[in-house]
Amino acid sequence: MSAASHIHSVACRLSSSFLASPKLKLHPRLSFFFHSSSFRNHIITRSVFCSSSHLSVHVSSYHSSAAAKATTSAMGDTVTDAGMDAVQRRLMFEDECILVDENDHVVGHDTKYNCHLMEKIESDNLLHRAFSVFLFNSKYGLLLQQRSATKVTFPLAWTNTCCSHPLYRESELVDENALGVRNAAQRKLLDELGIPAEDVPVDQFIPLGRMLYKAPSDGKWGEHELDYLLFIIRDVNVHLNPDEVADVKYVNQDQLKDLLRKADAGEEGLKLSPWFRLVVENFLFKWWDHVEKGTLQDATDMKTIHKLT
Repeated sequence: MSAASHIHSVACRLSSSFLASPKLKLHPRLSFFFHSSSFRNHIITRSVFCSSSHLSVHVSSYHSSAAAKATTSAMGDTVTDAGMDAVQRRLMFEDECILVDENDHVVGHDTKYNCHLMEKIESDNLLHRAFSVFLFNSKYGLLLQQRSATKVTFPLAWTNTCCSHPLYRESELVDENALGVRNAAQRKLLDELGIPAEDVPVDQFIPLGRMLYKAPSDGKWGEHELDYLLFIIRDVNVHLNPDEVADVKYVNQDQLKDLLRKADAGEEGLKLSPWFRLVVENFLFKWWDHVEKGTLQDATDMKTIHKLT
């Protein structure tokens, strides 16, 4: 029997049961696809290794022409999106967000991808923990960022200094004094804005409150977050990561109000992220006054979860 015929024979006999066999393992090229927890239960590309013959067998259940498009499993999980930036796609499958209930109790974890699919948000009520950093300099200017054009949700929108998620890892799951969230904030300030950890010590973040909100982005993607609002007053040097951030600027209160007016009027194509707008409309200016007076601790309320959906 030729090598090609033997490979075909092995594939036909084993493709339906390869996952159950202790002698078989997934080809490493498929590891990327299995970052999605739901996808682990389905087989789209089957690849087996036969230890006795050292032959790799690949059996594909979809046409290669579909690989460049969004490919969906029987349960509806998208494996890849042709229009998604490679960096964002990697993060979507590698990052595991912390799932919580509406009282902020951890109930599990899932990929960043699933947590931002509106279909999943609506059907499974996926709610994940997040944070929003508001960094002020010593002149009480607030650092804003414009999200990069490659962001999956709300690209090119102006927002607060840094917005992201604590991940499902030990250092970012610590609930006491919101330490896990503060650790995550320090990590992402370096990742997005190039601000080293020593410039934003974890103990300098002041958690002021929490809010719960839901916001669709483009129909397919959206946010459903329990968001920790963190303030910090530090003078820092910024080095943008273009995969995450398009631009930054410091604003005072009057300049922010002017930015809001322009966004409301549709001037200059300005857009604001929905979570930033919620913070501005409900909390920011009164908290900003506390920043300038040095009384920020008086504004802290970590017992209440403000439901602004």
